[in-house]
Amino acid sequence: MSILITGGAGYIGSHVVKALGLQGEKLIIVDNLSTGHKEAVLFGELVLGDIGDEKFMNELFTKYKFESVIHFAGSIVVPESVSNPLKYYRNNTLNSELLLELCVKYQTKHFIFSSTAAVYGMPESGVCSEESDLKPINPYGSSKLMIEEILWDVSRAKNLKGVALRYFNVAGADPEGQLGQSFPEATHLIKVAAEVVTGKRSELKIFGTDYPTPDGTCVRDYIHVSDLADAHVKALHYLRAGGETVAVNCGYGRGFSVSEVVDRVKKVSGIDFKVQKVERRPGDPAALTAKADKIQKLFGWKPKYNDLDFIVKTALEWEKTKPF
Repeated sequence: MSILITGGAGYIGSHVVKALGLQGEKLIIVDNLSTGHKEAVLFGELVLGDIGDEKFMNELFTKYKFESVIHFAGSIVVPESVSNPLKYYRNNTLNSELLLELCVKYQTKHFIFSSTAAVYGMPESGVCSEESDLKPINPYGSSKLMIEEILWDVSRAKNLKGVALRYFNVAGADPEGQLGQSFPEATHLIKVAAEVVTGKRSELKIFGTDYPTPDGTCVRDYIHVSDLADAHVKALHYLRAGGETVAVNCGYGRGFSVSEVVDRVKKVSGIDFKVQKVERRPGDPAALTAKADKIQKLFGWKPKYNDLDFIVKTALEWEKTKPF
């Protein structure tokens, strides 16, 4: 049976397509290429379309008997969600709800959802377990949490089981150099820093230096994209083995401040570059790091690339050589 991967031409989705393709899975990738790239789809069949197009999606589900859906398609820029919340509730919430309706209608068994650490909002300790309070502080986090809640309710009522993977800060690129982050006007720190190093941007901005953290800059948990891709593979195996609906953190359980990451990029690249300190952005919590033992215990997931220098190195190599 086939696996539907929405947004599979994007950054994280394309790495998951590769990981599953190497295992011989039959993959159907749906992407409207608004931010993705057809060159990033290394396995499976790419079908151009929008998941918000109900007629198109019904035809797709009718043609293919999807065993599983892995859902990446959506909007991901936190500041944009603050300035344009309706875009996020349409792309992330309404379109995902439609996808869940189709899964129920066509008896799809498994649903793996790209959620986010933004569902936790501003935890007092800065460390989040899956049992931490869910209090998102921006529309991006709220739009994702709504789908988590719908997924829970649907899984109780229907024969559909799911996994919500709560991503922390995803970074780096395929160690073999085939894939990387090509999101236009990216806001992710390591990606932006790599663009500055390679001359694609003139400077890097640090948004806020007065947070209640050791050096005043935001602290985040950075996870290599290939380890995250493997988490999706493990989630699929878990569901196929009869696993119940669950949400799990995807991170390493260690945080680095923005200033620490900038210093590490300078060290790994051997290039000093201009940094401008500016005001905080709306919607940014001071610290977000994962308590990530649940995913390891439940899925048997073991990260291979838990090293900030390696994450930076692969991001830099991609930025220097990327073909798309």
